[in-house]
Formats: sequence, structure tokens, C-alpha cells
Amino acid sequence: MTAAGIRNPGTPLQRELIEDIVVNRSAAERRAATLPGRRTVKKQWQAAWLLRAIQCIDLTTLSGDDSPSNVQRLCAKARQPVRRDLLEQLGVEHIHTGAVCVYHQYVKECVRALEGTGIPVAAVSTGFPAGLSPFEQRIEEIHRSVEDGAAEIDIVITRAHVLRGEWNALYDEMAAFREACGEAHVKAILATGELGTLTNVARASMVCMQAGADFIKTSTGKEPVNATLPVALVMCRMIRQYEAQTGVKVGFKPAGGIRTAKQSLDFLMLMKEELGDPWTHPDLFRLGASTLLSDIERQLEHFATGRYSAYHRHAMG
Repeated sequence: MTAAGIRNPGTPLQRELIEDIVVNRSAAERRAATLPGRRTVKKQWQAAWLLRAIQCIDLTTLSGDDSPSNVQRLCAKARQPVRRDLLEQLGVEHIHTGAVCVYHQYVKECVRALEGTGIPVAAVSTGFPAGLSPFEQRIEEIHRSVEDGAAEIDIVITRAHVLRGEWNALYDEMAAFREACGEAHVKAILATGELGTLTNVARASMVCMQAGADFIKTSTGKEPVNATLPVALVMCRMIRQYEAQTGVKVGFKPAGGIRTAKQSLDFLMLMKEELGDPWTHPDLFRLGASTLLSDIERQLEHFATGRYSAYHRHAMG
């Protein structure tokens, strides 16, 4: 998903460019470490940024015990992510989350529940989270989710292609997934915690963008290590390089392990510093999260009332 709704058309694979990419891990970690302490926002400015973070959340449930009832609750929460009385105290009429993200089985249910809201449904696909099911089956899974009404498809790449440096294979896989998505926007999940090095993360990011990914996403949320600021920094630098080369803006989605309001602000500050204001809006930035919203609501209630509240005051739906 790109600015003004323009899709990323992709480019031919540029192997020389990919193989020239090298990341200095120490430098990336030092730069990322400066963000949480150097940039802080307080009071009404913090409240405004937290409201923006809510608008960028892909509200997610990807559990083995998902059921129609908790998916319906998720959709209700996406439609009304903050209690009405709290919004009134903040002087805000209405907001909603950036999307709802579910397994294919619940796409139709979500589309019905969100009809008329403008909230897109995102489906995880291609053998999520491992991405090791037969290729034809992964393509068919995309087709079925699009037919059921998913406006966004979160695909997972084959990590072995990255670990072996098989850039042509990764490019062809990503291009096939992009084609199967049709008009649905495609987010490429790199599973960065399983790619070994930041150089691999950078190279995989660039290959996926060249193959037409509309977003690049850190993680499935199922890996031992998920979204981190150094990884996000590297991926953002690749997005910036790709825009400089092609003029096309590609979105970014950190996902997995983002549970606190402070973490959401750290990622928003990274977007603003590295990529600019367009990447602080939901058409180019998403936060994949399931428990983050409750902590953001608690912080907003503290701003509005001066008191911290219990989590049960901010129910799912």
C-alpha cells in the first residue's frame, strides 16, 4: 500500500545491487539505541501520538483457539478502539484501527462485521507462519482469501532462499504472490528473527520490494525474536533507498512483541526520523499487535483523568 493508493509495480531483480548491500550491525544498534531516550513526547502531544498509533494498528488474533465469538469481539474493538467517554474527554469524535488481521477461515466473518466502516481485512497466508506448505497450495490460499474479501494479504517468504542467497528464487516467489493477490495489497513478512544477520534482512527487504511488495513486515509474531528497533531501522533504510531509486513509497509493518504504548511511540519516532511524515499514517505504516491497544488506552485514560486504570476497563469488545 503506497501513498495516494499507488501500488508498488516492482522492478527487475538487480542482483548486483542486492549483493552490494552490507549492514554494519554495531552502527545500526547504536543508532537504534538513541531513539527511545532522545525523542520523547509528553502530555497532549503524547496523547495525540498515541491516537495516531491506534489508527495504525493491524488489530490481530492469530491463536489456535480463535473462534467466531472472539473474532467478532476483535472487529467490534477495531470499530470502537477507545471507550466513547474517554474519546469525549480527549475531544475526539471517532477513530478506528488500521485493519483487522486474521487467519483465512475468519475473513468472511470479519468482512461482514466491518461492512461500511472502511476498515480493511488482512489475511495471513502462504502457509503462515512457517511458509513451507506446497507452493501451489500457498497460491491457492491467497486466491481464496481475496475471493472472500480480504483487502490485504500478509504473506511469508521462504527463509531458506535468504539464508542460501537464492535471490532469484526469492524474487520469483514474491512476484508470484504479488500476482496472486490481484488488487489486494501484499505485505511481505520476512521473519527477521530467523534470517541470521542484518545484512540478510536488508537484502531480503530489497528483493521483496523489487518483486512488488506493497509493505515489508518484520515478523509473524511466532519467532523467538520479533520486531526490534535495529531491524526496523535497517528495513526503513532499504525503503528509503528503494524510494530514491524508483520514486515509489513502500510501507512498513513491525509486528510481534509490541505490547506497550512506549514501544509504539518509539516505532513512530523512527518512522518520522528515517522516512518522514507520510510513514506516520496507516497507508504506509502499520503496527501488528494484539495486546498493545489495552496499554495505549490506559495511557490515554491517565492523560484524561490523572489516574491509571486496570486492564479490564478496556475490554476487547
